[in-house]
Amino acid sequence: MLIAIAAGEPSGDILAAGLIKAIKQTYPECQFFGIGGSEMQAAGCELLYPMERITVMGIDEALKNLLPILALRRNLAQQIVERKPDMFVGVDAPDFNIGLALKLKRQGLKTLHYVSPTVWAWRSYRIHKIKRAVDHMLTLFPFEKRYYDQHAIPATFVGHPAAGRVEEGDVEKIKAKANQVLGLKEATVVGLLPGSRNSEFAALLPAMLKAAKLLHQQDSTIQFVLPFAKEKLRQQYEQQIIQANLPITLLDGESDRAMQASDVLVLASGTAALEALLHRTPMVVVYKVSRLSYLMFKLFASVKHFSMPNHLLEKPTVLELSQEDVTGQNIANELNRYLSNPDLIRTTQQDFTNAAKQLSLDANREAASATLRLLGYAAA
Repeated sequence: MLIAIAAGEPSGDILAAGLIKAIKQTYPECQFFGIGGSEMQAAGCELLYPMERITVMGIDEALKNLLPILALRRNLAQQIVERKPDMFVGVDAPDFNIGLALKLKRQGLKTLHYVSPTVWAWRSYRIHKIKRAVDHMLTLFPFEKRYYDQHAIPATFVGHPAAGRVEEGDVEKIKAKANQVLGLKEATVVGLLPGSRNSEFAALLPAMLKAAKLLHQQDSTIQFVLPFAKEKLRQQYEQQIIQANLPITLLDGESDRAMQASDVLVLASGTAALEALLHRTPMVVVYKVSRLSYLMFKLFASVKHFSMPNHLLEKPTVLELSQEDVTGQNIANELNRYLSNPDLIRTTQQDFTNAAKQLSLDANREAASATLRLLGYAAA
């Protein structure tokens, strides 16, 4: 077997690597090539381009990089067609991968897409292009498969890989262990997670630091943790954080540990919100992008909530703030709703536990089995 595969984000790189490893466990001779990151390369994928070449966030950034990304996609499509793989797998990055899948399907290749675009949430017109471009869709969430069933698009719910990586057990014991590892005192801990991209940090960090200052003025025993996803982010923003003169423990990576240690979190909308749900940590989700990006979102949105936990919970109870509402005072007020109400924290933890159970499948194995079935091979 020869499989072309493309991922454009760190989360997609991890998912693709898990898929590659799961397939190779059953068919070690299977070969992969395409575009991705270090995780895919370590799993045995030949990288034609690094995924950073196609990683963008927001409408503004996408427009600025549109021409070079389109040129790269044309070149990648040509190389894939020339090498005649058995299948193309696009992993997330839908604006790049769905268009690429359409080109390749017209050339007679089987196409599979791993991670549903949020077509159920906004820009629902994309479902028609997806139907033309994708032979099979792998979804991380059960409600997404139901959506594709309604549109007669073959789909498999595989679960979410993050669910299998989260430590189970008593929340308080997990928190105490995390606090000990991080050297935190036995007191209230608030996690600050401004995101993994520079644009997110720049937009969200000032309001988060202001909220932390307000909380610290209210209770000087409160501690804060802030994990950096990348060394470059720490180099750029560490001095600004130090100048805030607050008891903030800075971490290199270790966002999971920060979530375990925290009583409550304020975090950028995205994958981190789902991870916080899996860790059963109450959260306030914030979202702030350029006016153009937000206008486009509002224009084409078909849902009320932008954070994934609110689509998994029976009732959408996760607190959300967006755009001009992302202020230090508003964040502090929302965090205080949890900090002043232990019963709300316990109820939220139980709600998160119930929601997380839906996702607890062996996602890598399920994704590999669906991929192999589409190719006509025995499942993993």
